[in-house]
Amino acid sequence: MNERNPNPPYKRIAAEEAWASPELIRLYRKEIEEKTIGDPGFHSLWGFFSGDSPKAKDHSRRIQDLDEERLKDMDDSGIDIAVLSLTSPGVQIFEPSEASVLATRFNDELAEGIARHPDRYVGLAAFSPLDPTNAAKEIERAVTKLGLRGGILNSHTLGTYLDDEQYWEIFEAAEALGVPIYLHPQTPPAEMIEPFLKRGLDAAVYGFACETGLHALRLVVSGLFDRFPKLQIVLGHCGEALPYWLSRIDYMHGHISVSKRYPNVHPLKRKASDYLRENFYYTSSGVSWAPPVMFVREVIGADRIMYAMDYPWQFVQSEIGLLEQMPIGEAGLKQFFEGNARKVFRIGA
Repeated sequence: MNERNPNPPYKRIAAEEAWASPELIRLYRKEIEEKTIGDPGFHSLWGFFSGDSPKAKDHSRRIQDLDEERLKDMDDSGIDIAVLSLTSPGVQIFEPSEASVLATRFNDELAEGIARHPDRYVGLAAFSPLDPTNAAKEIERAVTKLGLRGGILNSHTLGTYLDDEQYWEIFEAAEALGVPIYLHPQTPPAEMIEPFLKRGLDAAVYGFACETGLHALRLVVSGLFDRFPKLQIVLGHCGEALPYWLSRIDYMHGHISVSKRYPNVHPLKRKASDYLRENFYYTSSGVSWAPPVMFVREVIGADRIMYAMDYPWQFVQSEIGLLEQMPIGEAGLKQFFEGNARKVFRIGA
């Protein structure tokens, strides 16, 4: 039996739930038609989801809704609170200054939706990564003025990764505010995507994990967390497979960092796995299967893994019942479904 508990002694908080402003969807469709950017991953993903198939239309309707249909889907799935964020790739395909303007507008719109249902939603702030000064200011505004609980970074921005120090004031702002940055997947950039595209592996089936796991590791080995030791990053999809590789990452990076083989790789203050255990939180988004969740819980820590559905990209109403079968006791389930998310995103009881 995989039926969920009808009256659990905890709230269920879903920590990676996507939303899109109708204006953003219009801009995406305009880009699909005009093809002004060289991002084959975007055109593959949103070329389909901007289309007229029943699946695309259903997805488009759900992702734009912040009221009746989303709340009904949450109720039908057993979810009490959703942590909402602007869907990938967010504003990150647009020119940096334009993206900053759009981020402000979409953050205001998201905050208005949350205000209509304050007991059901909290949110994360979009920002323009390649406009770092304004990005840092927008995160501060969104947190202190709008009540959002952190930032959403949809991985690379047209092939640019944020391990470059010129973008680190974004992370400095997050650390100073005591809020996390959710490192959400993107399709691989143009330089990486071709081997994935031919067999349809560019998105959630595999490409997301490869690309976002790469970004996370680049942040670790860049020394970002030595500079900002209190900074917290959230990774979905059970950590984009990185928890599986902890031992090998430590062994190989430990040798590489002292070999002087790569001019941009230097020893860190701690083992790479220490950062992955102490500066990252993980969610189960898109993984409605207990074994990998249990594995992350074991190798990273029970206080670092929390529930997410990944709605509406992967809408599996039965998954809470599946995950409530994990043999971790009532206290463990409360920590997984509620406690860790309340701590990370500052969600009051």
